Amino acid sequence: MDREPVIVVENLRATYGDHLVLDNVSFRVYPGEIFVIVGGSGCGKSTLLRFLIGLYRPEFGRVVVNGVDMAIADEEEKRRLTRTMGVLFQSSALLGSMTLAENVSLPLKEHTNFPDETIEKIIQMKLGLVHLSGYEDYLPSELSGGMRKRAGIARAMALDPTILFFDELSAGLDPVTSAELDVMVRSINEGMGTTIVVVTHELESIFFLAHRVIMLDKDAKGIIAEGDPRVLKEKSIDHRVSDFFNRRSPTWGKGAKD
Repeated sequence: MDREPVIVVENLRATYGDHLVLDNVSFRVYPGEIFVIVGGSGCGKSTLLRFLIGLYRPEFGRVVVNGVDMAIADEEEKRRLTRTMGVLFQSSALLGSMTLAENVSLPLKEHTNFPDETIEKIIQMKLGLVHLSGYEDYLPSELSGGMRKRAGIARAMALDPTILFFDELSAGLDPVTSAELDVMVRSINEGMGTTIVVVTHELESIFFLAHRVIMLDKDAKGIIAEGDPRVLKEKSIDHRVSDFFNRRSPTWGKGAKD
């Protein structure tokens, strides 16, 4: 890559008490990439995401996002950084007592001084981008799971972030709805040039979305593969990687690498 990275992770180590989750994790994410963090359950994918969005402060190693070092950033630096990022959690995290319009307005009211008329126009535009025009006054409970995810994307995009983070975007959704969301995510990336970081274990989403992946492994406590998932599927000699991308039982691939 000949561009400056927007995310730099160097030698990150994460622990829960005495339990080591991630060790010596290093990678870079470049502008305009769809970068996907993959791996089996319990490998540390969501933990890593929490470091990237600033919920966890690194004690070992460095996490730098849009030029802000998370280990030493003060509250004002973190606040400015928040304006450049949008996050969609696995549950969508919409406030059930608020309408979709009110949910999307939250980051705008917190981080800008826009007049109400401007905020209303932005809400309509963002909901339109995710095909939810006309649903401004609906409560989250009145919508399907896929519609709630799309509303969460609209809220994540409210401040026109340069980086979007999606945690298990397809969790709990049927295959058709998941595919529709994947198409929407790729259209956002291609149409707006937004850098997108996705945490998932869904192979269909990985192959459709990812420009590049890192694969985490629970036993290795870190990255065991990096690159184009289509290449890793066909050419990896590590049976853990080959098994994952070819959806094989681990016992099938033991001969691939001893």
